[in-house]
Amino acid sequence: MKQWINRKGFLVAIAVVYAPFFLAGCAGRDGDGPTTVRVDGSSTVFPITEAVAEEFQKKNPNIRVTVGISGTGGGFKKFSAGETDVNDASRPIKAQEVSMTSENGIEFIELPVAFDGISVLVNPGNDFVDSLTVEELRKIWQPGSTVKKWNDIRANWEDRALNLYGPGTDSGTFDYFTEAINGKSQACRADFTASEDDNVLVQGIAGDPNALGFFGFAYYGENRSRLKAVPIDGGKGPVAPSEQSINDGSYEPLSRPIFIYVSKKASERPDVESFVKFYLENAPTLVTEVGYVPLPDRVYQLALARFEKRATGTLFASGHRVGMSLEDLLSAKE
Repeated sequence: MKQWINRKGFLVAIAVVYAPFFLAGCAGRDGDGPTTVRVDGSSTVFPITEAVAEEFQKKNPNIRVTVGISGTGGGFKKFSAGETDVNDASRPIKAQEVSMTSENGIEFIELPVAFDGISVLVNPGNDFVDSLTVEELRKIWQPGSTVKKWNDIRANWEDRALNLYGPGTDSGTFDYFTEAINGKSQACRADFTASEDDNVLVQGIAGDPNALGFFGFAYYGENRSRLKAVPIDGGKGPVAPSEQSINDGSYEPLSRPIFIYVSKKASERPDVESFVKFYLENAPTLVTEVGYVPLPDRVYQLALARFEKRATGTLFASGHRVGMSLEDLLSAKE
C-alpha cells in the first residue's frame, strides 16, 4: 500500500493520480465505462479513505474511487450539493450542515470509522516544554489572546517568540480543537499559520524552533523523528497521545471519533454500496496501517448494520461529549 501522508507534493500527487478518474467516472455513469465513487472532505480522514480506496480498487478494477481533501466543512458543502457520494469528516456534522443537506434533499448515513487524538506538537529542539494544561492551551488559542512568547505561558519558560500553526477554518480538526479547548467551535485567535494540508503544518513545525501547533495523530505518528508531542493535562495529570491513551479515552479532551458520511441515494448504487461495506469490513486493519486507532469490533459491526438498514441522520444532534460511547449510541439506534 502506498503511503501518502509523509510525501512532499501531496496535493499535486492527488491531482495527478485521481484527476483522470473524475473524467472517466463521470462518463461511466451514463455510458459503458467504469463507475466512480466520489469522496471528499477531511484531510485527517484522507489517509484511511485513500488506503481503503487503493485496496478496494485492486479487488474491483471496474470501480474507481476519487478522494479529495477540501476539509470537513468544505467537503460537506460539496456533499450537500450532491457533488460527492461520501464525505470524510473529522467531527460530527453540524446543525447548519444538517439543514443544508435537508434543504437540498440529501439524506445521509453517519458511520464512525476510527479514533483520533488531536496531537499538540513542538519542534524537537524545544527542550523546556514538558506538558501543557487545557487552561494553558486556552490561554494560547482563545480569541484575543495576548500570548506572544513562551514565557507568557509559564514565567520560567524561555523568553522567545511563540509561532503558532494549525488547520484552516474548514477543517473538522480546527472545529473540534476550538470547541474542546475554547468552549466554542471556530472561537480562536487569528494570528497563526493555517493550512488545510497537514503536511504543510508538519513542515512548518519541523523547521521552526519556536513552533507550537496541532493536527491529527497519524501525521505525528509518521513524523515522530521530526516532531515532539506535548502531553496534555486535562485535569488528571499529563497524558501523551498514543494508540492506548486515545483508545481508552485517557487522552482527554482531545480524543475523538472520525467519520464517513454516505449519501443515502448514492448508497443504492452497487458501486457505492460495495465500497462502503468494504470500508467498514477492512477498516480495523487499514486504520492501524495508516497510524490511527481502530474502533472496537462491535462498533464496526453496529456501523455496518446501520449502513445495511440505511439508517439516516446523526447520532450527535446535541453535540459530541467527551467520553460518549459510540457503542451505546449505535446500539440505541438499532
